[in-house]
Amino acid sequence: MQPNNDTWISEFFLLGFSEGQDLQPLVFGLFLSMYLITVFGNLLIILAVSSDSHLHTPMYFFLTNLSFVDICFTSTTVPKMLLNIQTQSKVITYAGCITQMYFFIIFSGLDIYLLAVMAYDRFVAICHPLHYMVIMNPRLCGLLVLVSWIISVLHSFLQTSMVWQLSFCTEVEIPHFFCELNHMIQLACSDIFLNNMMIYFAAVLLGGVPLAGVLYSYSKIVSCIHRMSSAQGKHKAFSTCASHLSVVSLFYCTALGVYLSSAAPQSSYTSAVASVMYTVVTPMLNPFIYSLRNRNIKRALMKVSGLEDIKRPVVLLLKNFP
Repeated sequence: MQPNNDTWISEFFLLGFSEGQDLQPLVFGLFLSMYLITVFGNLLIILAVSSDSHLHTPMYFFLTNLSFVDICFTSTTVPKMLLNIQTQSKVITYAGCITQMYFFIIFSGLDIYLLAVMAYDRFVAICHPLHYMVIMNPRLCGLLVLVSWIISVLHSFLQTSMVWQLSFCTEVEIPHFFCELNHMIQLACSDIFLNNMMIYFAAVLLGGVPLAGVLYSYSKIVSCIHRMSSAQGKHKAFSTCASHLSVVSLFYCTALGVYLSSAAPQSSYTSAVASVMYTVVTPMLNPFIYSLRNRNIKRALMKVSGLEDIKRPVVLLLKNFP
């Protein structure tokens, strides 16, 4: 199928961080480091959970899915940007741009839905602990992830199909480091009213509903914790959702900040820099947040890395040392 493109645009130019050519080696090194940390950190989380039978619970099942999605989320944008910097080329083909946008929408949506599902999981664990394993059974957990995938794929297919029907002018410079939906449709010569309506509708329905679910879940969690009489019980309940709450706050604050500020007058360069926070920095920080605040993950990571086998004889030696 050929795109409805009156001028037969075959490629776009990703301007990205082209301001300041002297800084390109620094930008390349910075993004390469962040990308490698993201992939390595999230792979460690997946490996740690998979290798430890004690972590085969709903909470860690969703965490491994989130780690996998974060790897894919970052991989849709950063490698192409690194390649463009290395080759000193800003070109991306029309098909490549549509493909990148398609997968970016899928994995960004999955991030949102999985965070909402994890909030519900924490709500059940804290407010209904005796029925937790009955409610969050393997069938329901798999169904929640499957539904998240289906909604994300259908939404992405609809958005990219509508972009595919647009006609583009000779202005093919995208002031971003990836093919972002809003920037793409602004380059179109044809009417973009339906595209804008679809973006607003998706933002309210597919973005607002999961956020409302997260807020509702945590309002119930706070209420349950407040009713607990034991201070130790309150601390334990709060510690089980502290990591997830940190990730949710980081993701939503940065993502909403970027899109709410897009209405204000600012340079495209500033917008691209701000987008780095939720597209690159947040997926990179997630493994640190979950591992540093979770004793089970830290123990599993030590077991995977072999540090636990080294630590045990050292501890025994220190105990027997006079």
